Amino acid sequence: MNIIELSKLVRSKSSPEKMPVLFLGHGSPMNAIEENEFVKGFRSISETLPKPTSILCISAHWYTKGSFITSMPMPRTIHDFGGFPAELYNVQYPVKGNPELAKETKKLVDKTEIGLDETWGLDHGAWSVIKHLYPKADVPVIQLSIDYSKPPLYHFELARQLSILRKRGVLIIGSGNIIHNLRLVDFYNFNKDNYGFDWAIEAQTIINKLISNGDFLPLFNYESLGEAIRLAIPTPEHFLPLIYTLGLKDINDTITLFNDKLLGGSLSMTCVRIDQKT
Repeated sequence: MNIIELSKLVRSKSSPEKMPVLFLGHGSPMNAIEENEFVKGFRSISETLPKPTSILCISAHWYTKGSFITSMPMPRTIHDFGGFPAELYNVQYPVKGNPELAKETKKLVDKTEIGLDETWGLDHGAWSVIKHLYPKADVPVIQLSIDYSKPPLYHFELARQLSILRKRGVLIIGSGNIIHNLRLVDFYNFNKDNYGFDWAIEAQTIINKLISNGDFLPLFNYESLGEAIRLAIPTPEHFLPLIYTLGLKDINDTITLFNDKLLGGSLSMTCVRIDQKT
């Protein structure tokens, strides 16, 4: 047995029966380089996670017609934003991809055809948070796109087909923001602690209760939950990564929330962790 085979054996024996699942409220790209309570929350969570064999990330910022998965050996770091300091554009996250996992994931899904993508890389919804979990860039990462033509229930059911990956040492991360209305951000009060408009507080209360109770069905038709929810989720791309995370919950798993604060009136940094019940 060579060193590579031995390493794989050790990792397989040290892996839990089932990996946790995360939804991370990624917020501003500046979280990649700033030191604040939210990135501290990411790091704190990483210290309690088993070391994954790979990461599969579903980010709000890869929004496509159809479904695709990155399959290149070395994904590029995509700086998909504008108007930020040069320091942020200089950040690179030189992590490996996992073409074999991409092919395996493609085979798992019969709900749709998933294309193997060699051009995308990792957008800031992925690398800006994963770099805090694994700063050494020593866990391979692949990304799955979000098909914008499909409703929330479709994405929930697609996630169900990925659940076997949890038992193969893969950490699956949804990255977005549950409350995400950039047009209404109060930049004057952006640094005010846990500051949200009344409608954002109402939306946070409703959605957090549904998540914590495991009552996901109303979230598939979130627009019918009232005006507060419609203001909180004016477009679905930052909300749908949460649906993937919830779709990966098994009946006996536990749900916990962290970084559960409002920001700038109309954003939430709420994160969700799903664990196998011990």
